[in-house]
Amino acid sequence: MPQGDYRAAVVDGGLALSAGVTPRVGGRLTVTGLVGGDVAPAVAFDAAGLAARNAVAAIVAALDGNVGRLRRLLRMTVYVACADGFTDLSAVADGATAGLRGAAPAAGLPVRSAIGVRSLPSGAPVEVELTAAVRP
Repeated sequence: MPQGDYRAAVVDGGLALSAGVTPRVGGRLTVTGLVGGDVAPAVAFDAAGLAARNAVAAIVAALDGNVGRLRRLLRMTVYVACADGFTDLSAVADGATAGLRGAAPAAGLPVRSAIGVRSLPSGAPVEVELTAAVRP
């Protein structure tokens, strides 16, 4: 569920885009803090996987629950809230990739960016945005 005044995902034509999605279960963050500070990279890896699975779920919900309409994952951006000096962003983003493999194996892997930031909404250590090609 969105944590503000926006949609979790939209579909337009042959594209579906998720909002920035954090590692939440039942609307609650599973972990908060800065990666490389108070959040270990292994914990962030798992959090990124959860956020990616949540992004897929948001897109599937926007497709009225029809996962068969999900044709191809195109692009994923993984934002990592990290402590000064933390540079292992790709290792954290690999958790998001692992989450996609589990949530939508038939949709393939997207291109990916991993971006280090100072903070994310509600203190989340990771946030994932996903773009997918969809069938009509």
